Amino acid sequence: MRQVFTMLRREFLYSLSATLGPAAFSSLLAEESIESSGSSASGPHFPEAKAKHCIFLYMEGGPSHIDTFDPKPKLSELHLKEFQRSGEKQSAMSSGKRYYVESPFKFHKVGESGADMCDRWEHLPSVADELCFYRGCQVESVNHPTANYHVNTGNRFGGDPAIGAWVNYGLGTENKDLPGYIVLPELFHPQGGSANWSNGFLPTAFQGTPLRPKGSPILDIAPPPGITQQHQRKNLDYLQFLNRNHASQHPQHDDLRARMQNYELAFRMQMEVPGILSLDNETEKTLEMYGVGQEPTDNFGRRCLLARKLVEKGVRFVQLYASTWDSHDYLAKAHGALIPAVDQPIAALIQDLRQRGLLDETLIVWMGEFGRTPDNGVRGGGLAYGRDHNPDAMSIWMAGGGCRAGHTIGATDDIGAMAVENVHHVRDFHVTLLRLLGLDDNKLTYYHAGRFKQLSQFGGAPIQELIA
Repeated sequence: MRQVFTMLRREFLYSLSATLGPAAFSSLLAEESIESSGSSASGPHFPEAKAKHCIFLYMEGGPSHIDTFDPKPKLSELHLKEFQRSGEKQSAMSSGKRYYVESPFKFHKVGESGADMCDRWEHLPSVADELCFYRGCQVESVNHPTANYHVNTGNRFGGDPAIGAWVNYGLGTENKDLPGYIVLPELFHPQGGSANWSNGFLPTAFQGTPLRPKGSPILDIAPPPGITQQHQRKNLDYLQFLNRNHASQHPQHDDLRARMQNYELAFRMQMEVPGILSLDNETEKTLEMYGVGQEPTDNFGRRCLLARKLVEKGVRFVQLYASTWDSHDYLAKAHGALIPAVDQPIAALIQDLRQRGLLDETLIVWMGEFGRTPDNGVRGGGLAYGRDHNPDAMSIWMAGGGCRAGHTIGATDDIGAMAVENVHHVRDFHVTLLRLLGLDDNKLTYYHAGRFKQLSQFGGAPIQELIA
């Protein structure tokens, strides 16, 4: 009986006349798609949660916790000491002849909280007391693509919805003229490609929308010369008329529904996006604060400033990528250049959100796909001061959005090889992020392939110590 009702309801929706505004029609289709799925998304499950938006700063490649936020003096005693590791736990990096590597950087305590930071962070110390550091997270994979999928989707093999898609699905949009989930990649996509921001089995309306880092952020955002907005509106109305007629004969055609929604969203974005993506209306002081027009901060600074503008306009989830943190060799040079490229823009983002009264409702997350080992392998008979992949220890920090600012939670052992205090699988960290955004992982489910699915795969528990 339910199936018959659902089919009749769909046919009714698809037969609506053009008198209903196309944007409203698209909204109805999106809601119908969710409701007919048997899903349980219904807005925030915890209305008291502070965070309404999330800016996810993803350091792809695996930043070294030992050389950023988790100092290990013991390694100075062990530096260059060789040893033999037997067995292959996960990869060739887990065995063979190896040697310990001390950090090339000095560390100091910053802020009233006494947070640990290496000396390459020059600007982040100014906002140290806004940060909540977590040292107890562990993941499962040492392979970049699968580790990226694991952190971004909860599934090492990809194909599942990204965190941003789940958040977008669970909370809905605050601005129907913009995508709820926007991705700001570098010139190239991260390992694993666009599956890192996929909608997976969720409706396509919840997938991440990547913006191009150079040139026009979205291709064809401006109409061709001689074509006015009125021309486009009439063409789109006629196209929707044809599509609705076709859809009435094929109500099960999900791809057509998605295409109709995308046409409408694209038209609305042509009205909204150019002004948002332009930095021309920002003051010189703001541009300078983010490092725009300067090196090495220009690229990441522009995207951090754009992230602020996007959440200000109601975008739920913005993810920024900074890549090449995979420092197997020449650690001092590699991390020594990567940290200054993101340091000033990140500090500016936090300060800017605070000044605008947006930090309390915006959760910022900084992390990569795994941490690094305290040692390195002897390869080709030589030594290179770098680190291999480490799924057992890493540093993550959060700011704003109801996290426990000014605290360091969890700990790793005396050489940074293993998390030993407040240890949690990444699924619990995912559940914590959802909780800070007012969502319950056990209720934020979607019926697919015969069962209700969730971000944590099969359940997890929030890490209460990270929540204020």
